[in-house]
Amino acid sequence: MDKLALFVWGGWEGHQPQACAELFAEILRDDGIQALVTHDLDVFTDDNTMRSADLIVLVVTMSTITPEQERGLLNAVKSGAGIGGWHGGMADSFRNNTEYQFMVGGQWVAHPGNIIDYRVHITVHDHPITSGVTDFDMHSEQYYMHVDPAVSVLATTTFSGDYADWIAGAVVPVVWTKKYGLGRVFYCSLGHQRVDFDVPQARELVRRGLHWAIR
Repeated sequence: MDKLALFVWGGWEGHQPQACAELFAEILRDDGIQALVTHDLDVFTDDNTMRSADLIVLVVTMSTITPEQERGLLNAVKSGAGIGGWHGGMADSFRNNTEYQFMVGGQWVAHPGNIIDYRVHITVHDHPITSGVTDFDMHSEQYYMHVDPAVSVLATTTFSGDYADWIAGAVVPVVWTKKYGLGRVFYCSLGHQRVDFDVPQARELVRRGLHWAIR
């Protein structure tokens, strides 16, 4: 039976959530995975859909979620569905929901300097997500994250201190994996807008991460 990836997009339009969701939905379809794309968080309360989903891709920034919707999402991942996402679409989705943040493994708190040049350092080279990928440069938001110490970090970025001198030299995760119940969790802080995924390494890291997370 084909795997099913459920893409849910919404929230702040500045992150171009629909365009980014549709980009990776099409990438996964090209890889032989079914992709369902929706703008309705009530899908999390649909037991049949949630049982069928092998992967949930959340692309929702600065939004809210009802207790029933959150329960459906968390229970699906605890029961073995994977979850993956990028940037604020997953790590700044529901600021009031600490159990959701516990599942994700981190929360965005700042991007000093806004759109700047920075470098991504691959720190684990023998993982399926990062194998063969070398360090690369981005021109985008450099995400400063509060991160669960239990995550497995695969890539990092170092802050110069040019825009906030008190964080000079801080090394912050860019890509990580973890577990939540029986489910695999993948996160990448890249992807402020659709154009960021024109960087081949950024696009490939997310593609591989979604494959890794799928049930």
